[in-house]
Amino acid sequence: QSSRGRFFMINTRKIGIIGAGHVGSHCAFSLILQGVCDDITFVDVNKEKAVSQAFDCMDTLAFLPHRAVIKSGEIKDLGDKDIIIICVGTIDNISKDRLCELDHSLKIIKSFIPEIMKTGFNGYFIVITNPVDIITYYVQQLSGLPYNKVIGTGTGLDSARLRRILSVETEIDARSIQAYMLGEHGDSQVAAFSCATVNGKLLPELIAEKPEKFSKIDFEAIEKKTTETGWDILCGKGSTEFGIACTCTEVVKAIFHDEKKVMPCSAFLQGEYGTFDIYAGVPAVIGKEGIEYIIELPLNEREKKKLSNTFDIIKHHVEIGRESVKN
Repeated sequence: QSSRGRFFMINTRKIGIIGAGHVGSHCAFSLILQGVCDDITFVDVNKEKAVSQAFDCMDTLAFLPHRAVIKSGEIKDLGDKDIIIICVGTIDNISKDRLCELDHSLKIIKSFIPEIMKTGFNGYFIVITNPVDIITYYVQQLSGLPYNKVIGTGTGLDSARLRRILSVETEIDARSIQAYMLGEHGDSQVAAFSCATVNGKLLPELIAEKPEKFSKIDFEAIEKKTTETGWDILCGKGSTEFGIACTCTEVVKAIFHDEKKVMPCSAFLQGEYGTFDIYAGVPAVIGKEGIEYIIELPLNEREKKKLSNTFDIIKHHVEIGRESVKN
């Protein structure tokens, strides 16, 4: 009760994380390090690991901006969460093609999404589990939540990688570069170079104006390098974790603070970019309603053709996934 006799409520921001491995633990740490949420619950089939991750995160609180509660729990404890982050999976059988993980990932999400919905959960799902575009589609199908409340991290991390690589090639700070990878979070993703900008200046125009400085830039090589970066990291250290954790945190912040932030993510397409009924990586405005709308970029013909191909690959694997979901 306030000094004037009025009652008020303070709503805590609650997160559930399913999967307490490399990605899940770093998502939690990124969230508390930036003071984004007040309550995190880890859920994992390895309960001892979930407990240990929670304690390890709690041990950092003496050094962080404000208090948070981090604990382990079970699916039944997730009904009151605002956002649930799905990052289950395994790296026991490392494959360069994320699509190879489809059957295994679908079996896992099928085992718990219906159970979550029985708890009365009505928040947002953020999906990281690969292949993320197809898994996000089936999380929405299994949960029945509106499309805008089920969001995949999609090409969010790939776009950050593209900006980093462009920064190295141009010697311009990555924060001054806006550039997007589109489509599948996988081998067929597309770099939208024709729309890339440097503080409002189209990158192709800047390069044309200063050929003496930028003439050696190889866009095709940059696209390939961006696509393969995740694989290179995985081979070098056995997992990717820091970049994807920060990508996820940006989505959470955009929702909690109603930022209306433009972010590349796996969003449900209903005619945008000429396709329907799939989730794919595109820039979207994210706020308190989740994905509020999608921004269509004016792509050139080469990019449109490659994007059509990546959509076809996603659609094909969505159809493959139907059997796993049925059985």
